[in-house]
Amino acid sequence: MIKDLTVTPRSVPLSRPWGPDVSHNHALLVTITLDDGRRGTGMAWTPQIGAQAIRALLEHDIREAVIGLPAHPELVWDRLSAHLGEAGRAGIVPIALAGVDLALWDLRCGERALVEILGARRESVPVYGSGVNLHYSLEELRAQARRWVAAGYTAVKIKVGRPSPAEDVERVAAVREVIGPDRLLMVDANQRWDLHRARVALRALERYDLFWIEEPLPADDLSAHVELRRGVTVPIAVGENVATVHGFRDLLTGGACDVVQPNLVRVGGITPFLRIAELARAFGVPVYPHLLTELSGQLALALHHPAMVERVEEAALTDLGLLAPPFPVEISGPELRATGAPTRWAS
Repeated sequence: MIKDLTVTPRSVPLSRPWGPDVSHNHALLVTITLDDGRRGTGMAWTPQIGAQAIRALLEHDIREAVIGLPAHPELVWDRLSAHLGEAGRAGIVPIALAGVDLALWDLRCGERALVEILGARRESVPVYGSGVNLHYSLEELRAQARRWVAAGYTAVKIKVGRPSPAEDVERVAAVREVIGPDRLLMVDANQRWDLHRARVALRALERYDLFWIEEPLPADDLSAHVELRRGVTVPIAVGENVATVHGFRDLLTGGACDVVQPNLVRVGGITPFLRIAELARAFGVPVYPHLLTELSGQLALALHHPAMVERVEEAALTDLGLLAPPFPVEISGPELRATGAPTRWAS
């Protein structure tokens, strides 16, 4: 049975800030202690907003509710989700739940790797270079693309959504020129467009052979995603800001997307992530996990459909000093493999 829950906050600097107002990522390490003395640790994470609110939710409402429950991830997740429903189903609630769920999965794994518990379907998965780079100058963007090429990545992703569509075209054209015609190129608008602007932008950008456009519209605007997908040739990827299984169900049944991208923490942990993955599998839609490379990589190794794993430059969990060696995955060039080591958080 669960005896206690404690929270340790971590704020870690980004060597390459994600913008003038995003110089750090914030992590909350959640440790669950059982009545037999065993401990498991998980992580709640937010790049910018809400860390203090998440900590308060964990230390007050969640700690009180979880004590006395069995250390069963699925049971605890369902109990807590129902208990916390009054506070909402998205935002800080599932982020806090992720810390608990990951801690319980840590206990389930013991000294074994997560991917071993899940069951690996492949020996490696491709890694793609990703940049939070909308604030980069054109030359900084070119330089980043050259670093990705030198690293051997076969796919890269950049941000779009500058004030002028012509700027986006110039930047995408520059990256395509650097990486050549054979690498995959994805773009991410981070919900910056409305339906009209998305249509105009994608007509201008489709000549650059985009593998997907990510979050072209507000994440909760289902009907606009459906309309956009009907009228463009670029595949649509969504999901990093969708928090519930029901939200992914609606996207899939509505025919709103070609790729889903659940963020392990924003959906509430491994337990709901696996449910979303099975739902997507039923629709034949691939799952490309969002961020959190070392955790997402282990999940991707176990997914039914082949996937790629995102690595934001110098912002993986190991880059941020949040994981302790030996690390659970290793990245060699464009490929990620499991090492067999369990996931251990740095103190």
